[in-house]
Amino acid sequence: MATNEVSANVNDHGKAVDEQKKKAQCNYCGKVVSGFTRLKYHLAGKRGDVSPCGEVPANVKELMKEKIHELERQKLRKGVEKMNPPDLSLKRKSSLESKNVKQRKVGTIQSAGSDSGKHAKNDPVSRVNEIVSFSVLSMGSKKASCDKEGEDIPVSQAKKCIGRFLYEMGTDFSAATPTSLRRMINGIHSCHQVEYEFPSHQELKGWILQDEVKEMLHHVHGIRDTWATTGCSIVVDGWKDEKGRNLMNFLVDCPWGPICLRLCDISTLSDDVHSLVVLFEQVIAEVGVENVVQIVSHSASECMAAVGNTLMDKYPTLFWTVSASHCIEMMLEKIGMMGTAREILDKAKTITRFIYSHAMVLNLMRNHTLVHDLVKPSKSKSAIPFLTLQNIVLEKERLEKMFISSEWKTSCWASRREGKRVADIVLDPSFWSGAEMVLKPTIPLVGVLCSIIRGDKGQMCYIYETMDAVKEDIAEEFENNESQYMLFWELIDEIWNNHLHSALHAAANHLNPAIFYSRDYNFDKEVFEGINCCIECMVPDEHIQNEIWLQLEQYKDAEGDFGLGKATERRNIFHPALWWSNYGGHCPELQKLATRILSQTCDGASRYKLKRSLAENLLAKGRNPIEQERLCDLTFVHYNLHLRNADWSTDTDTDTEFGEIDPMNDWIVWEGPSTSQANVEPRYDKHD
Repeated sequence: MATNEVSANVNDHGKAVDEQKKKAQCNYCGKVVSGFTRLKYHLAGKRGDVSPCGEVPANVKELMKEKIHELERQKLRKGVEKMNPPDLSLKRKSSLESKNVKQRKVGTIQSAGSDSGKHAKNDPVSRVNEIVSFSVLSMGSKKASCDKEGEDIPVSQAKKCIGRFLYEMGTDFSAATPTSLRRMINGIHSCHQVEYEFPSHQELKGWILQDEVKEMLHHVHGIRDTWATTGCSIVVDGWKDEKGRNLMNFLVDCPWGPICLRLCDISTLSDDVHSLVVLFEQVIAEVGVENVVQIVSHSASECMAAVGNTLMDKYPTLFWTVSASHCIEMMLEKIGMMGTAREILDKAKTITRFIYSHAMVLNLMRNHTLVHDLVKPSKSKSAIPFLTLQNIVLEKERLEKMFISSEWKTSCWASRREGKRVADIVLDPSFWSGAEMVLKPTIPLVGVLCSIIRGDKGQMCYIYETMDAVKEDIAEEFENNESQYMLFWELIDEIWNNHLHSALHAAANHLNPAIFYSRDYNFDKEVFEGINCCIECMVPDEHIQNEIWLQLEQYKDAEGDFGLGKATERRNIFHPALWWSNYGGHCPELQKLATRILSQTCDGASRYKLKRSLAENLLAKGRNPIEQERLCDLTFVHYNLHLRNADWSTDTDTDTEFGEIDPMNDWIVWEGPSTSQANVEPRYDKHD
């Protein structure tokens, strides 16, 4: 084994201390745990019934986490199959799909007839029927424009692998033309003297793409068949493109994975509540109202809130909430706009912009701080100011030494107005005390935001407890001085109560065995109301409602399988939905309800980082119908490959980063008197 490789076998990272292998000792810290399964959780740092290892190498820790996540996903899927095995045969097709075998509707949903169009111009249904839209579940397969007859299976498979790579990357087919790409692939196999037969441009647009469409349709319908058991969440992403169009992307999320459902240009509907309601009703109908547990909106605007209230009135069985990450970002942005916080962040931005805009100063900073960057990239733009401010505070002493050093004093920037201003900020004690005050309420929120974006634990299962815990953390940061922390509590409560909180969150908190059976669990009025609301909304039959309340008493007293030794041990280890699928069988009505609630997400579609440019191109008007159809297929394959292959649960505990710093980030772009003057170094500065 190469030195940089890590064994995936947990037995290689510990040793048995008895013949029956009931106890295992960690190779790194020496801790003895009950068996190799617990050793795996110990190495992965998964808190619960076993403490995390503090000595395990990072690569081993991440590998063990990946193995645990994969095991949990497999067990959850098996549990779901046991309750209601999915039909993966693709025999069940919608009437719209079979109709599209003869004629596919790709670009525009046809508007009403010309005679009725004049009288229905402002009718919401007519307006929705006129928007540019694309629906995944209405896709049907067709004969490929180019076949692969006469080719060997290995050659075809190789071409498909290359095509899948290009599709997943969202790369234009012309990228397959350059000889450098061909040389790269052939170079990999040069030691075997094998030269790949690279797929042609027409093959990438023809049979290879159509094979991928068929396989992805199989994947999509396989996931769809699980919705009846686990329920699902419609998650929404919305944005405005460079042309000023308002675009919307609908995804469906469930334990088996997310799929891209529909893309729409809602520019003509964006301010019309009734028309938007009609659009959402179409989406709900595609998914099946009986399958939809909740809709997670990307926006907390008054218009979207009105849409949500209307839909909940019309469909009593579903819930509406706003993306948890968006709500946390709103909290951070509001705190950042407060008087003192805004002033401190502006000063911190002045420091970073100045340092990053001048090579000499940047090199001087790196020599003093021994860190690569002050600006902290993040998957969330709203987190960047506070993570960067935290970095600056951590480097306080080194930055102060830098601005009193001889290297600084003898540089040209020490005598310039902007240089003096930055030095004054860094050497001002009030800046540092103010920065620490800004970080007290924001870093706990940033931690929650990053946890949500990573998909830690089960989002729905822990959001209720997490928001309570973050408020307590903020209070502790202010040494429980109510006059200092209460302002931030009120800000958090305002967004929680008006936009984020759902009865599902309270019910999930109660049904999460890791929380419910803990010593400090509090079954308060809000939790009771949440449970009651979910039972009444999600279970129309009063007899079944009564059964669930009786079974909740068994859950409360840990009767039956709830109290088994394995069930007790795995309360803090298994995903809550998986725990219920394994140990809730003697309470089938409650088991079904708990599984549907605990299987949902609390975050929106933005965390998936889908490539918006493809949607923008697809929803553009005036394209040749054949090319529009090809782009439709490519978009369908690209989005769902991205969603299927990306593992959203294996980010590290500290990974808030998302690539390198954006060179256009406003924390590093200097806004001096003129761009040309700010970015050009004086000749004599090179010799300082």
